[in-house]
Amino acid sequence: MPKYNVGDHVSWNSEAGFVSGHIMRIHQKDFVFKGYTHHASDTEPQYEIQSDKTDHVAAHKESALSKET
Repeated sequence: MPKYNVGDHVSWNSEAGFVSGHIMRIHQKDFVFKGYTHHASDTEPQYEIQSDKTDHVAAHKESALSKET
């Protein structure tokens, strides 16, 4: 079961520092994102998140995310 839900506001550490955004989609099966296969499962979901500042969409594992209030 995913720890976060679609619409949750989360942050993660990127090369440019901490970034925040909203979860747009949760993947619980392997999926192709930006030309690469990302591995996901029920126990290790991955999230598509849209950045608040740039509208860039990124995919991250649950362990890389922290919920923002």
